[in-house]
Amino acid sequence: MSKINIENWKDEIIQKTCEIIKIPSVHEESNQPEIPFGKQTKNALEYMLNLGKELGFRTKNIDNYCGYIEFGEGEEMLGIIGHLDVVPAEDGWKYEPFGGTIDNGNIYGRGAIDDKGPVMATLYAMKAVMEQCTVNKRVRLILGLNEERDWKCIEYYKKHEESPIVGFSPDADFPCIYAEKGLLTTYLEQKISSNEKIRITNIDCNANAINVVPKYCRIDLKISPEINRKELREFIKANENTNIELLEENEQIILIAHGMASHAAHPDLGVNAISMLLLLLEKIFEKYDIKIELLKTFSELIGMQYNGKDLGMACEDESGKLTLNVGNISFENNCIKIGMNLRIPVTVKIKDIEEKFKKLENSNIKVSFEGQKEPLYIDKDNYLVKTLCETFHEVTGQKAEPIAIGGATYARAFENCVSFGANMPGEKDMCHQVDECISIKNLIDSCQIYAEAIYKLTR
Repeated sequence: MSKINIENWKDEIIQKTCEIIKIPSVHEESNQPEIPFGKQTKNALEYMLNLGKELGFRTKNIDNYCGYIEFGEGEEMLGIIGHLDVVPAEDGWKYEPFGGTIDNGNIYGRGAIDDKGPVMATLYAMKAVMEQCTVNKRVRLILGLNEERDWKCIEYYKKHEESPIVGFSPDADFPCIYAEKGLLTTYLEQKISSNEKIRITNIDCNANAINVVPKYCRIDLKISPEINRKELREFIKANENTNIELLEENEQIILIAHGMASHAAHPDLGVNAISMLLLLLEKIFEKYDIKIELLKTFSELIGMQYNGKDLGMACEDESGKLTLNVGNISFENNCIKIGMNLRIPVTVKIKDIEEKFKKLENSNIKVSFEGQKEPLYIDKDNYLVKTLCETFHEVTGQKAEPIAIGGATYARAFENCVSFGANMPGEKDMCHQVDECISIKNLIDSCQIYAEAIYKLTR
C-alpha cells in the first residue's frame, strides 16, 4: 500500500485546528439571506475556503449555506462531508471554549472533535494526496454550517450541487460506522391552570440544544398561603437528590437542577437536569392533588426510557436500543412544552414510534414532530465499509469491527456514504462535552488514515 507522507504539515494542521476553533460558529437565528445561519458560521466557512485556496484547491461558497474544497479530475466524485457549526458551550469549562488551547497533548475547544478537528485533518489529507498521488476521481470536501440543528445546509447543497458517488463523513468513530439510528424529535405540550395552590411561574433550561443532555434546569413555583411551606420544603428534601438546589424568594420556591451534559445519542453518559426536575415536580403536584396530565405522562415515558420496554415496543436490534433525551423545555402563556430527541434502531419504522406518541394526544396534551431523519444501514461486507476498516487497520495496527451508533452524521444524506472517524476505539467521546478536546496524536493519526483512505477510494 502507498505510504503517504504528511510530516511536512503536522505543525500546520495543529495551528489551523486551533485557529478554526477560535471562531465561535454556533448557529444564530437570522432573517438576513446573506447569513442564513448567523455571522459566525459564515466566518468559519470563509476561513476554510480561504485556507483551501492557499493550499491550491478549487473552492466554492454556496450562498453561505455551505461550501466545498476540491481537487482532481473526472466524472466521478469522492465526497467527504463535514460541518463547521458547533453546539453552544455551557458553563463549567476549565479551558476557554473558543480558545483553541493546547495542554497535555490535547487541543481544547468547542468543535475540536465535532467536527472542526476532523475536518482539518481531512483537508490536509487531501493536500498530501494531491501532491503525492495520481487519482482518477474528483475529491470534494463538503462543508456544512447547520448540522447541529436541522441540516438545511446540506439540503441546500443537494438542490444546487452534484452529489458524490461514494463518500465518508469524519464525524463519528473509527474504524467505520455501518449503521446510524433513525432520529425523531417530538414535543408534548399542555396549557395549565393559573389558579392552582402551587403555580409554575418560570422554567429555564438555558435554551439547551435538543441533541444535548441538559446540565441545567430551573423551575420557579409560586406558593399560595394555604400551603404549609415547612411541610413542602421537607417533602422536597425527602424526594430530591443532591443535584437539586432549593431556594426561597418571597412567595416563591425555586428549584435548580445541576446535571451533566453529553450527546443525545448517549443519554446514559449524562445526567439530565430537566428530567430530574420534572419528576420531582410531578411528585409535588401529586401530593397536593394538582392535576397536570402532561407531568404524569412524562413520568411514565421516562420510566420506560432505559428498561427495554421503549414506549411499549421491543425496540432493540444490532444498532442498539431506542433512547430518549429530554432536550429542552419552555413555559410561555401558561403552556408547558417539552422537547424530546429519540434515537431509533435501524429496523424500527419511525412512523410506528410516531403512532405511539400520537396515542398520548388528547384534549389536554398536544403532540407534534420535527427533525425526522431516516436511519442509515450499509452491510458490513460492503466494499466501502471493508475498505475503510482495512485502511484503519493498516495505518494503526488495530483490528476493529465496524460499529453502529445513535448519532446522526451527514453520511446518511448521501447514497453509498458512511461515517469514518475521528474518535479512536476505546477512547472517551468528548463530542458535546465540557472541555471538548482532541489529542494531537489522534488528530495527526486521523490525517494519515484519511490520506490513505482517499488514495484507496480514488484509484
